Amino acid sequence: MDRMIYLSMSGAKAAMQRQEVISHNLANVSTTGFREQMAAFRSVPVRGDGASTRAYALETTIGYNQAPGPIQGTGRNLDVAMKGNAWLAVQALDGTEAYTRAGALDVNAEGLLVGRNGLQVMGEGGPITVPPNAQVLIGQDGTVTGTVPGGAPQNLGKLKMVTPEGALNRGDDGLFRAANGDLDADPAARLQDGALEGSNVSPVETMVAMISAARQFEHQMKLLQSSEKQDQQASRLLSTGG
Repeated sequence: MDRMIYLSMSGAKAAMQRQEVISHNLANVSTTGFREQMAAFRSVPVRGDGASTRAYALETTIGYNQAPGPIQGTGRNLDVAMKGNAWLAVQALDGTEAYTRAGALDVNAEGLLVGRNGLQVMGEGGPITVPPNAQVLIGQDGTVTGTVPGGAPQNLGKLKMVTPEGALNRGDDGLFRAANGDLDADPAARLQDGALEGSNVSPVETMVAMISAARQFEHQMKLLQSSEKQDQQASRLLSTGG
């Protein structure tokens, strides 16, 4: 009886945690450059006298799905899609260097090239400043060129693109960071201009996973209810026998 309660409770908690991850992914199906969050669970035995047969299901974070998302052409000069495993460097709100696949760039009121949520895009030589009324073009190697009406094209800088050897760590702000500090710019990294990379979350697979997690939670709750009924029946038998 006691073991049944432990297993049911642990399973229900794991199913709820799985639903949280799935719902987060489902909410970002249309988010540019979003990477599907992955979740896994492992069995951990309870330590202590008389508890060696008890085990909890604990969440194990395994990172994110590194598969690329679909590339959609936009025709906009400031839209870029990273190729391969390249990532775009931006300055997070806390001042640290972070990485993203969201390439919807823009120019703010100060003339700085910024990315998602107004985060400053990192250039290999520092911030990239765009002259007023300049037409901006971004090359496949990240070179940013600006042309003022009536003037000649001028090199404004080069986007800092990195290629991590392993997986990055996702922060609470949705940006990714390297475990060992800032990464060096990769001269071989390439992008596709006039396009954006979509989310790599599959809506159909995610909905199926959501339904499966909901059914699993219901099953665990039924087990808890069954254990409660069995406990009540056992109490009645003991009371009658007494």
